Amino acid sequence: MTLTQLRYLVAIADAGLNITLAAERVHATQPGLSKLLRQLEDELGFQLFHRKGRSLHAITHAGTHVLERARTILAEAANIRSIAANLRNESRGTLRIATTHTQARFALPSAVAVLSRSYPQVSVHLQPVSDSDVISLLDGGQVDLAIVSSAAGAPPPNGIALPAYRWNRSIVVPKSHPLARQKQAPTLEQLAAHPIISYDSSLKPESSLIRAFQSAGLDPQIVMTASDADLIKTYVREGLGIGVLAEMAYQPEHDTDLRELGADNLFASCTTWIVLRRESVLREYALDFIGVFAPHLERRAVSRALASGGTGTSQWPGVPHWRDRRVPAKLAEPVVEAQ
Repeated sequence: MTLTQLRYLVAIADAGLNITLAAERVHATQPGLSKLLRQLEDELGFQLFHRKGRSLHAITHAGTHVLERARTILAEAANIRSIAANLRNESRGTLRIATTHTQARFALPSAVAVLSRSYPQVSVHLQPVSDSDVISLLDGGQVDLAIVSSAAGAPPPNGIALPAYRWNRSIVVPKSHPLARQKQAPTLEQLAAHPIISYDSSLKPESSLIRAFQSAGLDPQIVMTASDADLIKTYVREGLGIGVLAEMAYQPEHDTDLRELGADNLFASCTTWIVLRRESVLREYALDFIGVFAPHLERRAVSRALASGGTGTSQWPGVPHWRDRRVPAKLAEPVVEAQ
């Protein structure tokens, strides 16, 4: 049994049992991947997958147990590599981040730019996906960290959640819209009278957007959803409805044909979290990235949270609001402790 075989096994599972896609992801040939899978099954003495013809149909019961252990082994192997690279002061590698389109488009660019200037040999791979898929990529070991938001300050249930910043929703309308002409902020009743365009997550029963309307006895007209804030603004411009989106997605210097209407008192505030896998060993550049993206997260406190598996990290003081957040222009100088 080899790490390569286990890596191929996990790749097949994460590719939805599509061997062709799995082979592409691990940079192998399909026949080579299938051969090593067969060799692993022969060694174990049972099948890991149910088959229909030449296609994989489902993971067997035994395969589920093996897959769980394979993920653990591969994660520990990655931790060993990270420890070795950190001890060698190696400054090259890859930082893989799963996040939403809004975070990737509006919140991450400045922090990624600082990291790239400080670590020119580190490549950053962003995987913008839907809210529901961000943590799945982290749990599956496909990324090093996840950046995702939640309402009312509740942290994601999985992993070690570090609060990056708080933010509110904004309402955007064309400047010709009736709501754009009134001086006071709109009410929920006024919003419910118009078609609404918002994120895909707005359709979920647990959505704080939906809950706000329902608590007021209102039924919002959500006529369109998208995962990308730029798409929401595009269809607002076409007159399909008013947009409800994250406040960082409105850029007054670019969105000159739209007007932003405050919604701080209408919807619950949200928190953006950096989520790490428990018991993971981060490369030094990943810790530096966290320090740039969320400067209030003291590096030693983050390291302690990782070492303790997240125990005692429920309260982090000084979490800034998006409007007050400042990304440093360069990495902080290392602190030299007195001997």
